[in-house]
Amino acid sequence: MSGHSKWSTIKRKKGVADAKRGQIFTKLAKMVTLAAREGGSDVEMNFKLKLAIDKAKQANMPSDNIKRAIERGSGVGKDVAQIEEVTYEIFGPEGSAMLVTCLTDNRNRALSELKGVFSKLGGALGSVAWMFEPKGLAVVKKKSGVDWESMQVEAIDYGAEDFGEEDDVVEFYSAIVDLKKLKDWLESRGLEIEAAELVNMPKNKVTVSDKDKKEKVINFIETLEELDDVDKVEMNVDFVD
Repeated sequence: MSGHSKWSTIKRKKGVADAKRGQIFTKLAKMVTLAAREGGSDVEMNFKLKLAIDKAKQANMPSDNIKRAIERGSGVGKDVAQIEEVTYEIFGPEGSAMLVTCLTDNRNRALSELKGVFSKLGGALGSVAWMFEPKGLAVVKKKSGVDWESMQVEAIDYGAEDFGEEDDVVEFYSAIVDLKKLKDWLESRGLEIEAAELVNMPKNKVTVSDKDKKEKVINFIETLEELDDVDKVEMNVDFVD
Protein backbone atom coordinates (compact mmCIF):
# COMPACT_ATOMS: atom_id res chain seq x y z
CA MET A 1 0.00 0.00 0.00
CA SER A 2 1.32 3.42 -0.89
CA GLY A 3 2.15 5.46 2.16
CA HIS A 4 1.81 8.76 0.31
CA SER A 5 -1.50 10.56 0.40
CA LYS A 6 -2.57 12.12 -2.86
CA TRP A 7 -5.82 13.45 -1.43
CA SER A 8 -3.98 15.71 0.99
CA THR A 9 -2.11 17.22 -1.94
CA ILE A 10 -5.26 18.55 -3.54
CA LYS A 11 -7.46 18.93 -0.49
CA ARG A 12 -6.14 19.38 3.01
CA LYS A 13 -7.74 17.55 5.89
CA LYS A 14 -11.44 18.15 6.33
CA GLY A 15 -12.05 21.02 8.71
CA VAL A 16 -8.61 22.63 8.60
CA ALA A 17 -9.89 25.75 6.86
CA ASP A 18 -13.63 25.43 7.42
CA ALA A 19 -15.49 28.72 7.35
CA LYS A 20 -18.47 29.49 9.55
CA ARG A 21 -21.14 26.81 9.62
CA GLY A 22 -23.67 28.94 7.77
CA GLN A 23 -21.21 29.58 4.96
CA ILE A 24 -20.48 25.86 4.70
CA PHE A 25 -24.18 25.08 4.34
CA THR A 26 -24.55 27.81 1.72
CA LYS A 27 -21.75 26.32 -0.36
CA LEU A 28 -23.13 22.80 0.00
CA ALA A 29 -26.60 24.00 -1.01
CA LYS A 30 -25.14 25.51 -4.17
CA MET A 31 -23.50 22.19 -4.98
CA VAL A 32 -26.77 20.29 -4.51
CA THR A 33 -28.72 22.86 -6.51
CA LEU A 34 -26.30 22.77 -9.43
CA ALA A 35 -26.27 18.97 -9.53
CA ALA A 36 -30.07 18.85 -9.54
CA ARG A 37 -30.28 21.47 -12.29
CA GLU A 38 -27.78 19.63 -14.47
CA GLY A 39 -29.03 16.07 -14.03
CA GLY A 40 -32.49 16.13 -12.45
CA SER A 41 -33.74 15.46 -8.95
CA ASP A 42 -33.71 11.63 -9.05
CA VAL A 43 -30.66 10.52 -7.08
CA GLU A 44 -30.84 7.06 -8.63
CA MET A 45 -30.34 8.59 -12.06
CA ASN A 46 -28.09 11.49 -11.05
CA PHE A 47 -24.86 10.30 -9.44
CA LYS A 48 -23.46 13.82 -9.13
CA LEU A 49 -26.51 14.77 -7.07
CA LYS A 50 -26.06 11.72 -4.85
CA LEU A 51 -22.44 12.71 -4.20
CA ALA A 52 -23.52 16.26 -3.34
CA ILE A 53 -26.25 15.07 -0.97
CA ASP A 54 -23.89 12.62 0.73
CA LYS A 55 -21.39 15.43 1.27
CA ALA A 56 -24.11 17.68 2.70
CA LYS A 57 -25.26 14.94 5.08
CA GLN A 58 -21.70 14.33 6.25
CA ALA A 59 -21.58 18.00 7.24
CA ASN A 60 -24.87 17.54 9.18
CA MET A 61 -26.78 19.86 6.88
CA PRO A 62 -30.50 19.73 7.77
CA SER A 63 -32.62 17.60 5.44
CA ASP A 64 -34.98 20.53 4.83
CA ASN A 65 -32.09 22.60 3.51
CA ILE A 66 -31.10 19.78 1.18
CA LYS A 67 -34.68 19.41 -0.04
CA ARG A 68 -34.96 23.14 -0.77
CA ALA A 69 -31.66 23.09 -2.65
CA ILE A 70 -32.88 20.22 -4.83
CA GLU A 71 -36.14 22.05 -5.52
CA ARG A 72 -34.31 25.20 -6.53
CA GLY A 73 -32.17 23.24 -8.97
CA SER A 74 -35.22 21.41 -10.34
CA GLY A 75 -37.10 24.64 -10.99
CA VAL A 76 -39.76 24.01 -8.35
CA GLY A 77 -41.36 27.15 -6.94
CA LYS A 78 -40.32 30.75 -7.45
CA ASP A 79 -36.78 30.49 -6.11
CA VAL A 80 -35.18 29.05 -9.24
CA ALA A 81 -31.41 29.20 -9.02
CA GLN A 82 -29.16 30.36 -11.83
CA ILE A 83 -25.99 28.96 -10.30
CA GLU A 84 -23.21 27.78 -12.58
CA GLU A 85 -19.87 26.10 -12.04
CA VAL A 86 -16.79 28.01 -13.17
CA THR A 87 -13.20 26.84 -12.76
CA TYR A 88 -10.39 29.38 -12.69
CA GLU A 89 -6.78 28.42 -13.40
CA ILE A 90 -4.35 30.14 -11.06
CA PHE A 91 -0.64 30.50 -10.45
CA GLY A 92 -0.18 30.76 -6.69
CA PRO A 93 2.77 31.43 -4.37
CA GLU A 94 6.01 29.45 -4.50
CA GLY A 95 5.49 28.13 -8.03
CA SER A 96 2.18 26.49 -7.18
CA ALA A 97 -0.63 25.82 -9.62
CA MET A 98 -4.28 25.73 -8.53
CA LEU A 99 -7.70 25.03 -9.92
CA VAL A 100 -10.33 27.07 -8.10
CA THR A 101 -13.91 25.88 -8.61
CA CYS A 102 -16.63 28.44 -7.98
CA LEU A 103 -20.37 27.86 -7.73
CA THR A 104 -21.82 31.26 -8.47
CA ASP A 105 -24.75 33.20 -9.86
CA ASN A 106 -22.43 36.05 -10.87
CA ARG A 107 -19.20 35.30 -12.74
CA ASN A 108 -18.05 38.92 -12.62
CA ARG A 109 -18.33 39.01 -8.82
CA ALA A 110 -16.52 35.69 -8.43
CA LEU A 111 -13.64 36.82 -10.64
CA SER A 112 -13.45 40.22 -8.97
CA GLU A 113 -13.13 38.58 -5.54
CA LEU A 114 -10.35 36.30 -6.79
CA LYS A 115 -8.46 39.28 -8.17
CA GLY A 116 -8.89 40.98 -4.81
CA VAL A 117 -6.98 38.09 -3.23
CA PHE A 118 -4.27 38.38 -5.90
CA SER A 119 -3.79 42.07 -5.16
CA LYS A 120 -3.20 41.34 -1.47
CA LEU A 121 -1.36 38.01 -1.51
CA GLY A 122 0.00 37.60 -5.02
CA GLY A 123 -1.14 35.04 -7.56
CA ALA A 124 -2.48 35.44 -11.08
CA LEU A 125 -4.71 33.81 -13.63
CA GLY A 126 -2.87 31.46 -15.98
CA SER A 127 -3.06 28.25 -17.96
CA VAL A 128 -2.55 25.38 -15.50
CA ALA A 129 -5.36 22.90 -16.22
CA TRP A 130 -2.98 20.80 -18.31
CA MET A 131 -1.03 20.09 -15.11
CA PHE A 132 -4.00 18.19 -13.66
CA GLU A 133 -5.96 15.06 -14.59
CA PRO A 134 -9.65 14.49 -13.72
CA LYS A 135 -10.22 11.45 -11.48
CA GLY A 136 -12.81 9.86 -9.27
CA LEU A 137 -11.87 9.56 -5.59
CA ALA A 138 -13.35 7.42 -2.85
CA VAL A 139 -11.87 7.81 0.63
CA VAL A 140 -12.68 5.16 3.21
CA LYS A 141 -11.92 4.94 6.90
CA LYS A 142 -9.44 2.30 7.93
CA LYS A 143 -11.03 -0.70 9.57
CA SER A 144 -9.26 -3.25 11.74
CA GLY A 145 -9.07 -6.76 10.39
CA VAL A 146 -9.08 -5.68 6.74
CA ASP A 147 -6.31 -6.93 4.47
CA TRP A 148 -5.79 -3.69 2.56
CA GLU A 149 -3.27 -5.16 0.14
CA SER A 150 -5.78 -7.76 -1.01
CA MET A 151 -8.54 -5.13 -0.98
CA GLN A 152 -6.59 -2.97 -3.40
CA VAL A 153 -5.97 -5.87 -5.77
CA GLU A 154 -9.66 -6.72 -5.78
CA ALA A 155 -10.62 -3.05 -6.19
CA ILE A 156 -8.88 -2.97 -9.58
CA ASP A 157 -11.75 -5.09 -10.96
CA TYR A 158 -14.11 -2.29 -9.92
CA GLY A 159 -12.22 0.54 -11.56
CA ALA A 160 -9.51 1.45 -9.04
CA GLU A 161 -6.37 2.71 -10.76
CA ASP A 162 -4.28 4.10 -7.92
CA PHE A 163 -4.19 4.23 -4.12
CA GLY A 164 -3.03 6.45 -1.30
CA GLU A 165 -2.98 6.46 2.48
CA GLU A 166 -3.23 9.15 5.14
CA ASP A 167 -3.51 8.58 8.88
CA ASP A 168 -6.83 6.79 9.35
CA VAL A 169 -8.06 6.69 5.73
CA VAL A 170 -7.29 4.85 2.51
CA GLU A 171 -7.81 6.50 -0.87
CA PHE A 172 -9.03 4.76 -4.03
CA TYR A 173 -8.68 6.57 -7.36
CA SER A 174 -10.51 5.71 -10.56
CA ALA A 175 -11.54 7.07 -13.92
CA ILE A 176 -14.52 9.39 -13.47
CA VAL A 177 -16.89 6.96 -15.18
CA ASP A 178 -15.93 4.19 -12.72
CA LEU A 179 -16.41 6.12 -9.47
CA LYS A 180 -19.99 4.99 -8.87
CA LYS A 181 -19.10 1.33 -9.44
CA LEU A 182 -16.08 1.65 -7.14
CA LYS A 183 -18.01 3.46 -4.40
CA ASP A 184 -20.86 0.92 -4.48
CA TRP A 185 -18.37 -1.94 -4.19
CA LEU A 186 -16.54 -0.37 -1.24
CA GLU A 187 -19.85 0.15 0.56
CA SER A 188 -20.83 -3.46 -0.16
CA ARG A 189 -17.67 -4.52 1.68
CA GLY A 190 -18.89 -2.73 4.81
CA LEU A 191 -16.44 0.15 4.58
CA GLU A 192 -17.36 3.65 5.73
CA ILE A 193 -17.04 6.24 2.97
CA GLU A 194 -15.33 9.37 4.26
CA ALA A 195 -15.64 11.13 0.90
CA ALA A 196 -16.55 10.36 -2.70
CA GLU A 197 -16.05 13.07 -5.27
CA LEU A 198 -14.63 14.15 -8.59
CA VAL A 199 -11.16 15.65 -8.26
CA ASN A 200 -8.33 17.01 -10.36
CA MET A 201 -5.08 15.22 -9.61
CA PRO A 202 -1.78 17.02 -10.22
CA LYS A 203 0.44 15.21 -12.71
CA ASN A 204 3.56 16.63 -11.04
CA LYS A 205 3.93 18.28 -7.66
CA VAL A 206 5.84 21.22 -6.23
CA THR A 207 7.47 20.49 -2.86
CA VAL A 208 7.34 23.16 -0.17
CA SER A 209 9.25 22.50 3.05
CA ASP A 210 10.27 25.92 4.40
CA LYS A 211 7.96 26.96 7.25
CA ASP A 212 7.46 30.54 6.06
CA LYS A 213 6.78 29.41 2.50
CA LYS A 214 4.28 26.82 3.75
CA GLU A 215 2.42 29.48 5.70
CA LYS A 216 2.38 31.74 2.65
CA VAL A 217 0.80 29.07 0.45
CA ILE A 218 -1.66 27.91 3.12
CA ASN A 219 -2.75 31.49 3.85
CA PHE A 220 -3.35 32.02 0.13
CA ILE A 221 -5.47 28.86 -0.13
CA GLU A 222 -7.47 29.57 3.02
CA THR A 223 -8.20 33.11 1.88
CA LEU A 224 -9.55 31.74 -1.40
CA GLU A 225 -11.65 29.13 0.43
CA GLU A 226 -13.26 31.82 2.57
CA LEU A 227 -14.78 33.49 -0.50
CA ASP A 228 -18.50 32.77 -0.68
CA ASP A 229 -18.43 31.64 -4.32
CA VAL A 230 -15.44 29.29 -3.95
CA ASP A 231 -16.38 25.63 -3.65
CA LYS A 232 -12.93 24.05 -3.62
CA VAL A 233 -9.26 24.72 -4.26
CA GLU A 234 -7.10 22.00 -5.77
CA MET A 235 -3.34 22.39 -5.90
CA ASN A 236 -0.13 20.71 -6.99
CA VAL A 237 1.73 21.32 -3.72
CA ASP A 238 3.24 18.78 -1.36
CA PHE A 239 3.89 20.13 2.12
CA VAL A 240 6.83 18.24 3.65
CA ASP A 241 8.71 18.60 6.92
